[in-house]
Formats: sequence, C-alpha cells, structure tokens
Amino acid sequence: MRKVVVVLVVLFLLVPQFSEAQCAMCRAVLETEEAGDAAKGINNGIVYLMAIPYLLVGGLFFFIYRKMRT
Repeated sequence: MRKVVVVLVVLFLLVPQFSEAQCAMCRAVLETEEAGDAAKGINNGIVYLMAIPYLLVGGLFFFIYRKMRT
C-alpha cells in the first residue's frame, strides 16, 4: 500500500510540469491580442474547470471522513 501512495505522489508532482507547456502556448497566443478580453475569458474558464473536480473530490473525502468517524 505504501508503494502505491509513493507512486501516486510522484505522479501528482509531475503533472503540473507537463501541463505548463500547454499553458505557455495558450498564453503566447492570447498575449498577441491587444485588448486582452479573450485572455481574461480563457483564464476564468480554466479556473472554473479546475474548481469543480476539486470540490467534488473534497466533498467525497469529507463524506468518507464523516462516515468513518461515526
């Protein structure tokens, strides 16, 4: 079990480094626009898309914690 946890932690630490390449490309394309309206919209969309999975997983862990505590 401990080996699985170590592997998962290493994978989670590597994931942001893979995703930075895509963010850099998107940012370079969006920075060429002068008004910056599209860049603000894309950034807000990314934040919303990232928030939902975190809320769902957090809620799941909360209910598991609450169920195991009682």
